[in-house]
Amino acid sequence: MRYDILVAGVGGQGVILTSRLLGLAAMKAGLHVTTAETIGMSQREGAVVSHIRLGREIFGPLIPKAGADLIIGMEPSEAARNMPMLKQNGHMIVNTFPVIPASVAIGLSQYDMSEILAFINNTCKNAILVDATKLAKQAGNHKSANVVLLGVTAAAGLLPFDISILQQALEEELPKKYLEVNKKSFEIGINMLYNMKNKI
Repeated sequence: MRYDILVAGVGGQGVILTSRLLGLAAMKAGLHVTTAETIGMSQREGAVVSHIRLGREIFGPLIPKAGADLIIGMEPSEAARNMPMLKQNGHMIVNTFPVIPASVAIGLSQYDMSEILAFINNTCKNAILVDATKLAKQAGNHKSANVVLLGVTAAAGLLPFDISILQQALEEELPKKYLEVNKKSFEIGINMLYNMKNKI
C-alpha cells in the first residue's frame, strides 16, 4: 500500500500540526510513515506545505509532481497553487476561507476568491469545498479549522485508517486546554460531510 497526502496552507494555520496528527494516526494503524515540510516565511503568513507519505516502497520524503492521492488545502489560493501535485483522479478537501496576502491589502496584487474556487472545482472533479474557518468558530476557536478539515476528510473515507484512530491521535497529541474545542471541531467536520452526503 502507498498513499500520499499533501497539506497546504500558510503560516499559523496548523499545517505542521495537521501532518503530525495524520502521521501519528497512520503509525497507530501500523503504517510506515515518512513526512517532510517545505516552509516559507511562516511567521509572515508565507506558504507552508507538508508531505505525508504512507507505505514502504517510498523513494524520498517529498511527493513527486502529480503524485498526491489527497490534498488538504487550508487556504484556497495555496490549494490551487499545489494542484499540479495531485494525481489525475486524486481528491481535495479545501477550506474556502481566504487568508488575504499583504500585497493585496496594499494594492500590489489581486485575490479573486470566486475565480480561485471555480478553478479548483473545474480542475478537480473530486474536490470538497467547505468554510472550515466558519465551522471552527462555531466550535469556539477559528484556529481549529485544520481539525474541522480532518473531520471532513475522515468522514469522506479518504484516509487509510479508521476515524477512531484519528480521534485517538487528537486526544494524545493536542494540549488538554485545547482538546475540547478541537474534539468539537472534529465532530462538526464529520457531521458537515455526512449532512452534505444526505443532501445529494
